[in-house]
Amino acid sequence: MPAIRTLFLFCLISAFAGCVSVPATKTEPSTAAQNLRAQHLQQLATIKQFSVQGRIGVQTNNKGFSGGLQWQHRSTEDDISLYSPLGSQVASITKTADQVVLKDSGGNSFSAVDAETLTQQTLGWKLPLTGLADWSIGRPTQSPIQSSHWNEQGLLTNLEQDGWKIEYDNYQQQGAYMLPGKIFLKSDQLNLKLLVEKWNNLEQ
Repeated sequence: MPAIRTLFLFCLISAFAGCVSVPATKTEPSTAAQNLRAQHLQQLATIKQFSVQGRIGVQTNNKGFSGGLQWQHRSTEDDISLYSPLGSQVASITKTADQVVLKDSGGNSFSAVDAETLTQQTLGWKLPLTGLADWSIGRPTQSPIQSSHWNEQGLLTNLEQDGWKIEYDNYQQQGAYMLPGKIFLKSDQLNLKLLVEKWNNLEQ
């Protein structure tokens, strides 16, 4: 009887041991992928200005917007025009080193120290312009990074930074650069989708 009991306990312990899950191992990027990432970031670091033509979609808890976008970015300045689905201009946003000004379709002008505050107050949703110039071309800002994932081609696919979760898709060759065609940004209160139809004026 003791031998049978010992055998039963051994089988029971073995069964429980078989149910213990093995922790998933995190796959490290290959050396080739790390080298490609470094080269890609070095190339992106040379971009000082660009212009984007495309579409933007915004969804919050109680507001939404979908329409056209034209954006000219320079090192310290931004000019953004937002258009309705029918093509009429909804608003224009001009950012300088000192202030941000928004003009609506009625000709009214509003200003604030940053685009996030200004768009929240006037449009009802927050445009993360402070980091968007970096995020839109597929690179993190200088702020701390919560998490990031890069593919084997050295391109950024997922980024979590400054309270935003960002996903990238549809990379395409634009001159000397590989740039994303679809950027999805999500915060606690907002989903933002940027679809790039054309990159222009990519200059160092």
